[in-house]
Amino acid sequence: MTALSGRTARPLPAPSPRTARLVRRLRITRGLLITVTMTLFSLFTLFPFAWMALTSLRTGSDLYRVADQPFAVSGLTLEHFRALLTETKFLTWSLNSLIVALCASAIALLIGVPAAYSLGRLRYRGGAIVGVIVFSTYLLPPALLFIPMNVVINRLHLANTLGALILVYLTFLVPFIAWMLSSYFQSLPVELAEAARIDGASRLRAMVVIDLPLVLPGVVSVFFFAFTLCWQEYLYALTFVRSADKQPVAVGLVNALQVGDVFAWGQLMGGALLGALPVVIVFSFLMDYYLSGLTAGAVKG
Repeated sequence: MTALSGRTARPLPAPSPRTARLVRRLRITRGLLITVTMTLFSLFTLFPFAWMALTSLRTGSDLYRVADQPFAVSGLTLEHFRALLTETKFLTWSLNSLIVALCASAIALLIGVPAAYSLGRLRYRGGAIVGVIVFSTYLLPPALLFIPMNVVINRLHLANTLGALILVYLTFLVPFIAWMLSSYFQSLPVELAEAARIDGASRLRAMVVIDLPLVLPGVVSVFFFAFTLCWQEYLYALTFVRSADKQPVAVGLVNALQVGDVFAWGQLMGGALLGALPVVIVFSFLMDYYLSGLTAGAVKG
């Protein structure tokens, strides 16, 4: 044992020049593959936005030559944006979407966070069944629900109001938030909340003071998703809101800029670009929380 432990470790032999060249080539090849793959993926992802921007800036004559010359541009113009902002109610539609998305997402968080805490933290009889029911509710397609929901909205005298959209959007936002955040609460160590309870804090206070700050990245992440779901929703908005002054941007653009089989492509693409700006702005401010919240719920302890 002493003789064995006293031996000195032999240094590893230096790699041969041929091996070093091979390793260097493999690293260069790997870097090129990653660069090419990411470039192709970026082009594939950004091409729709580039096409919308090009269409919104084309002149009227170029729009009718897309079939024969898809990339022909004889000149650029801002006429489509001017017509969109001055001849349509685009700003009103955008404000309606912003009000509905913010209100529905905030109310859904107020309801969904306690529900997620109940599913992820508390242990009670039938808790697993409740979780499956919540998840199943989120999976129900809107095409099956808009008719019975229309009856409910009419009986509540909320038809053709923004309140109808806020109420209806809660039916899929609350299950989504409760299910997503339950995993975040499950990943938290129970010792922290138990220490607060021993010090005299109630369960509600322990949740607000101890657990909620720890899952804040997850809360911000699901808020962003909820805001995006509300902003791009079309079927419920088309069903429950009929007045042009109260329509969200997704419905208002299509109804105003599509007449029969005639499409105002320049204004439609310009509206699509401007309509995506609020989501981009929200994401830019919440990006750090969003990225950290994507994987926080997958870490245990």
